[in-house]
Amino acid sequence: MDFFMIRVGFLFDWIELHLESKQGLKFFATVLVSFFVASIVVIELNRRQLMPEPFASHFSLSHLAAIEQAFNLLLALEVVSLILSLSHSVTRSVGKQFEILSLILLRDTFKEFSHFSEPLAWAEIAHSLGSIVASAVGALLIFVVLGFFYKAQRSHPISADEKIRSHFILAKKMIALLLLVSFVGICLFDLWGYFAFGLPENAFASFYTLLVFSDVLVVLISLRYSTQYQVSFRNSGYAVATVLIRLALIAPTTLGAVIGVGTTLFGLGISLAYNAFAPTPEEFGSKK
Repeated sequence: MDFFMIRVGFLFDWIELHLESKQGLKFFATVLVSFFVASIVVIELNRRQLMPEPFASHFSLSHLAAIEQAFNLLLALEVVSLILSLSHSVTRSVGKQFEILSLILLRDTFKEFSHFSEPLAWAEIAHSLGSIVASAVGALLIFVVLGFFYKAQRSHPISADEKIRSHFILAKKMIALLLLVSFVGICLFDLWGYFAFGLPENAFASFYTLLVFSDVLVVLISLRYSTQYQVSFRNSGYAVATVLIRLALIAPTTLGAVIGVGTTLFGLGISLAYNAFAPTPEEFGSKK
């Protein structure tokens, strides 16, 4: 079993090295720009009725939809970064979840705009103004609270024993690889549903549902390496935060933004409380 976990760890490290390297980030930035420009071109062709059926019905007639589509790709890349961060720190992983939630709220702002005709008319925008403002302000507040969340972080290893920490990290890498494969599958299934049946995008909501189970799994696995109440409470609290984020994604726009901001404040509260009462390295349990 240890040999298998080590091989999985090597595979994870290889994937992370290539995806998170400077060259990898430049490549993905180029893909984002190219995708955005291509989306505008395709929309313009569709507006001029130059796109053949049945493809034309799957593309918007508003250039603003290109922004939403580019944000969807950006969010997919951020989810991959979130998955990779799981092996480094549970807290860092939760922070990435809040980052993605704020970007989803910004995406929803552009999504509202994509439904309007061009040129924009105030009479058409007025009835959606509340949702647009709620998403934008919610994203801003999450950004602000998240800044305090990151500043509040302190290094608290799960155990003073290096071997125990290494085993826990390997376990998280296995979970991260499973999440990565699952997310790719979810995206492919989502694309197939959209082009085959015209179903709305649901990949990120589905992924957060899966993330709830992975967070609970991390909590249960962590009990093998530490039985300290503070550690269990922090990890369980972060799992609850994932559940609340999932609720924010399915709630009406304004309520979803409120839940998102409240969840980020909840995460900050857990972090501050854990920093105040976290056990010292000598107090960490080492139950196996």
